[in-house]
Amino acid sequence: MRSLFDQFSHPEREPGPLASRMRPRTFQSFVGQEHIVGNGTVLRENIQNGQLPSLIIWGPSGTGKTTLARIIADYCEAHFVSITGFNAGVADIRNIVDIAQKVKRLEGKKTVLFVDEIHRFSKSQQDVLLPHVESGTVSLIGATTENPSVTVIRPLLSRCLVLKTEGLDGQALLQLMQSALVDSVNGLAEWNPTIDKAALEYIVRMADGDARVALNTLELATIATAAGGDGVRRITLNTIERTLDERYIPHDRDGDYHYDTISALIKSVRGSDPDAAIYWLARMLAGGTDPLYVTRRLMVLAAEDIGLANEAALSLAVSAHHAVTAIGLPEAAIPLAEAVIGLAVSAKSNAVYTALRAAQEEVQKTRGKQVPIHLRNPSNATRRDLGHGSDYRYPHDFADHFVVQRYLPDGLAQTQFYFPSDQGREGHVRERLEHLNDTRENK
Repeated sequence: MRSLFDQFSHPEREPGPLASRMRPRTFQSFVGQEHIVGNGTVLRENIQNGQLPSLIIWGPSGTGKTTLARIIADYCEAHFVSITGFNAGVADIRNIVDIAQKVKRLEGKKTVLFVDEIHRFSKSQQDVLLPHVESGTVSLIGATTENPSVTVIRPLLSRCLVLKTEGLDGQALLQLMQSALVDSVNGLAEWNPTIDKAALEYIVRMADGDARVALNTLELATIATAAGGDGVRRITLNTIERTLDERYIPHDRDGDYHYDTISALIKSVRGSDPDAAIYWLARMLAGGTDPLYVTRRLMVLAAEDIGLANEAALSLAVSAHHAVTAIGLPEAAIPLAEAVIGLAVSAKSNAVYTALRAAQEEVQKTRGKQVPIHLRNPSNATRRDLGHGSDYRYPHDFADHFVVQRYLPDGLAQTQFYFPSDQGREGHVRERLEHLNDTRENK
């Protein structure tokens, strides 16, 4: 009997890439993600008890999100329909829902709707899907590399179990590659390959937890290696290095990896670790990050985390911004590196930032307080007749260019927002303010 879902099935075709051919078909053969698929986990317990919950599977590429969705559907003997978030429309969703209702009525089977890159679904698309997930017409499994709390609407997210996959560790990647090398059905055994241990370890290191990268690299290198007289293809480290000439950098320009990496860069600079800071900068540039995005963040950091401990820090960040604008990559990476290292080794203080936050909080409570009359602007005769500015003392008319007078509104005269540290130049600032405070108290 022809399934109602045949129109969504892929036509017969030649075997795909190794990573696709080697997909595990059962929970027992699934490698990694024990915190999700292991015995006793919420997912396994639900499925074993006949429940098919809607899921959002969130994690890096090549960590088994699609494979896991297929295994779940197979285990539950449910129809599996796959669409992608970037090319499926509202009409596609409604069509799938309509067929799912017929399948449930005629065949008594559930339908798993797998939405790859669900973060690309618009709000209207998610709104259309919501009632059918809630009614159980379809069990949604959405896969995403982006934080679902940001990209998935709250009503839909609240109806799904969110699972977080992690990059596979080295042992798991080695296990997958070793299986592929000896598999005569879907793997590479027909090519009769052998591979150096150093080459395997290099793949593991460069794949950075991505099984798809590891397996497809292994396949490309195998095919590119000529067989010896004995028919064996001996894959060397050199072959792997050439295969991965365009190095795989686990970074994107606007997703979670992007924000995780800039977070690591800023925290390394704040933590005065120039080696870590320059590493994360190099990682971001290799991943295609706009260098001006980095300089904008550095300007904020210079004011927030260094402040008056080193007045030159902000100028360094601003200069880097202008230099990057004028030069462009790749040479612009040099002044950018200078700024990153310079800010990392600088004395640090967040006293300016803390003062601003404290003042902003006070303003929310006391924004109705009037400007002291002696500080008001005597811009016309009426204002002068009212005494505006009449008792103002011009500091330059006094010794040390300082005179005691009140600058804060009534009730806030003794309030202190700025507490300078003893770091760098700010230590001198603190000494001067202490001297001026002593002068005020002695008047």
